Amino acid sequence: MSDDTRSRHGGAGATQGPEGDDAGWQALISGTGPTPAVTPSAPVAPSRSRERSADEQRQPRSRREAREQEHDPATLLDPVLTPTTAPSRAQRRTQYSDAYPEREKKKRGAGVGCLVIVLVLVGLAVGGWFALQGPINQFIASTQPAADYSGSGSGSVVVSINDGDIGDDIAKTLHKQGVTASYDAFYDLLLKTKPDPVFQPGSYQLKSKMSSKSALAALQDPANKLENTVAVPEGTAAADIYPLVAAALKVPVADVTAAAATPATYGLPAQATTLEGFLFPATYKFDPGTTPQQALKTMVDRSFKALDDAGVAPDQRWNTVVLAALVQREAGLKDDYYKVSRVFLNRLDPAQWDSGLLQSDATVAYGTGQTDRVTTTDAERADSSNPYNTYVHPGLPPGPISNPGDLAIDAALHPADGPWLYFVTWNLDTGETIFSTTSDEHDAAVQKWLDWMDAHPEYK
Repeated sequence: MSDDTRSRHGGAGATQGPEGDDAGWQALISGTGPTPAVTPSAPVAPSRSRERSADEQRQPRSRREAREQEHDPATLLDPVLTPTTAPSRAQRRTQYSDAYPEREKKKRGAGVGCLVIVLVLVGLAVGGWFALQGPINQFIASTQPAADYSGSGSGSVVVSINDGDIGDDIAKTLHKQGVTASYDAFYDLLLKTKPDPVFQPGSYQLKSKMSSKSALAALQDPANKLENTVAVPEGTAAADIYPLVAAALKVPVADVTAAAATPATYGLPAQATTLEGFLFPATYKFDPGTTPQQALKTMVDRSFKALDDAGVAPDQRWNTVVLAALVQREAGLKDDYYKVSRVFLNRLDPAQWDSGLLQSDATVAYGTGQTDRVTTTDAERADSSNPYNTYVHPGLPPGPISNPGDLAIDAALHPADGPWLYFVTWNLDTGETIFSTTSDEHDAAVQKWLDWMDAHPEYK
C-alpha cells in the first residue's frame, strides 16, 4: 500500500490508540461528536515512477514494464503520465512497435528471405523442366503407338523402289508420297514380319492413306507391279533416276548412264554437264523395245514443255532450273515453296545479305554424293573443295541439285514477298517450316528442330 493511501485511512495525525480512534469515528458517524480537527498530513514522498521524466514514462523499456505502467494506479492518476483519455489499442500498438523497431525489421527480413528462397526454387524447377523437356518428349514419343491409317486407302499413287533400297528407304518413300501415315508405322511392321519381306525394284500401283499392313501386302503382290513403267518423284536426283529407268526398260544401269553422258545431244543449255534438273518428275510408261536414249529424251522433252508452259524463255531455262531444283529440295509444304524461293533471292541481294552465301545444306549434301539427305556435318560445311558448298562459295550452286516439278518452277518465277533470311523445317514428318528475319529468331527455330530430331532418331 502506498504512503498516500495510508494517510487517508488514519495515518499520521489521527487519534492515538485503538479505543480513542474507534470512539472518535463512531461519534462522527452518529453526528453527536465534534468534527475532528484536520492535521496537515506529512509530505508524501514522491514515488519512484515520478522521479522519471515524462519522456521516460512514455517510453517503456520492456513489454512487461509497459503493461505494469498501463495498470499502475499512480500512473492512471498522474496527469503528466496519463492523457485525458486512455490510449486506444492502435495507439498502444504504435507505441510498442516504436519501442521495438529491431524486432519489426527482423520480421520483414525473414519475409524477404522466404520470398528469395521461393523464387530460387521456382527458377530451379523451370530450368529443370526446360532441361528435361527434350528427354521427356522423347520418352513420351517412344511410348506412343506410331500413327497409322486404317483400311486399304483410296485414289492412285505410283511408288518406285530403286535397286538396293532397304526397308528404311521404302518406309520413307511411302510416307513422303502419302501412302502411309508415318515412317514408324511401316518400319515397325517390317521389323515384326518374319521371314523378312523381299522387295523387287520397279514401280508399283498403290493408293493414298493405306494402313501399313495394306501397303506391305500391295508391295508383295506382283499384280501391282507396273511393267515398263517408271515413276519419278519431285526432287529426285538423276543418279537415283537412272536405276528406275533401267528397271523399267529391263536393261543394265550402265546402259542408261552411258546414254546420259552426252547432255548436248538432248538440247540442254550449254552450261549443263549432266541431265540433272531436266529429267522431269512424272510417271512414264515405255513401250517394249524402248532404248535408254529414247527414254531419257522423253523425260527431257517433258521438262522443256513444263518450262515453256510456265513462260520461261529458252535462254532463261538454266538459271530457272538451278533455283527451282534448290527450292524443290529445301521446301516442305506447298505454300512454303514461294517463301523458300524468296529467302534465297534475298540472300543473293547484297543490300540484304552481304556475304552472298546461300548456306544450303541440300547443296552441300548433293556435292558429297549423299542425294538422299539434306543434313550435313561441320566438316562437310567447311569443305571448300566441294563446288556445291554454298557455305563457302557465294551465289547459286554450279548446277541443279534435283529435278524440279511444276510447283518449284512456279515458285522460282513468282517468289513470295517478305523480308525472310532464314528458314528451318523443324518437323520432317509434316514438313512444317519456320521462317525468320533475325538470327535470334532463327536460333530458336533451330533449337525446336534439334528437339524434334532427338525425339526421332530414325532421321539421324
